[in-house]
Amino acid sequence: MNTEFLEALRDLEKEKGISVDVLLEAIEAALLSAYKRNFGSLQNAKVHIDRETGDCKVYAQRSVTEKVEDPRLEISLAEAKAIDPRYELDDVVETEVTPKDFGRIAAQTAKQVVVQRIREAERNIIYEEFANRDGDIVTGIVQRIEQKNVFIELGKTEAILTPAEQMPGETYAQGDRIKVYIIEVRKTTKGPQIFVSRTHPGLLKRLFELEVPELQEGVVELKNVAREAGYRSKIAVYSRDENVDPVGACVGPKGMRVQAIVNELNGEKIDIIKWDPDPSKFIASSLSPAKVVAVEVWEDEKVARVIVPDYQLSLAIGKEGQNARLAAKLTGWKIDIKSESQMAELYPDYADLFSEEFME
Repeated sequence: MNTEFLEALRDLEKEKGISVDVLLEAIEAALLSAYKRNFGSLQNAKVHIDRETGDCKVYAQRSVTEKVEDPRLEISLAEAKAIDPRYELDDVVETEVTPKDFGRIAAQTAKQVVVQRIREAERNIIYEEFANRDGDIVTGIVQRIEQKNVFIELGKTEAILTPAEQMPGETYAQGDRIKVYIIEVRKTTKGPQIFVSRTHPGLLKRLFELEVPELQEGVVELKNVAREAGYRSKIAVYSRDENVDPVGACVGPKGMRVQAIVNELNGEKIDIIKWDPDPSKFIASSLSPAKVVAVEVWEDEKVARVIVPDYQLSLAIGKEGQNARLAAKLTGWKIDIKSESQMAELYPDYADLFSEEFME
């Protein structure tokens, strides 16, 4: 090794952010291991690289003792003083033992260490880039599919879309450009592992934030999301400005904003609900597109009974209970849906149970 090698390390420090001292210490440790493996495993040895010239030397280290039991590890006080009169007991005497062909081993080892450290640094940079992006949305390109796992290129690294996080019925082909939601970033010996999702409710939330300026500006707030990926979703939105319609903002001119999200999610239906601090009104809206006659709530139990016209009962419940299930997820309430005729059978005077204010 020479001064040109040190210059190359300094260039690496500027380019990759890897400290020259850290690299040299790693090279010294690797060279010591190589020396012990090839020349003197029973010695106490030390490898030193001159920080100015790049010269690499190996030193045997022996402790100064009164009685020498192992000459490979110890040296008598008299011998030590013959080398330098300043040595005392328990000092360490260093003697150069650099092998003749150690330069070749040094060069090869240094190259391996530098390459390894560059890889580690690049992995750390990628990890740091994504470590704090849990819950973020990114756009990637499908690279390959292995054992149903979809590997997506994200710049200098890959993300993994496992079968459990893939949307039902969605197919992926090499070269497809898709948006995914980061759910976890793991640091491993082979570099960062980034796990993404197409089914997470957070994906829907982030897509609306990308499409709706009012959400980005904070004028409209997305209160909650309930999602059955690939089939139907409901979102609850609220406006801090009474002059801004939160539902209209999310739908967009001629439905363009919500349609862009529906297209990204391959036709997943999305109901946009206006959030209301009044649980009765919010629950009624959450069952959209069904029309609701009245709602009775039990605050302590978070239970609500919803009355709908007979012809709206199947719509309110939805196919296989989906609409009611999503409404319950969105509101956080347990919802019991009854038709008017069912209520009339149970309570002939059921209409009196509800306030005229809500009936209006």
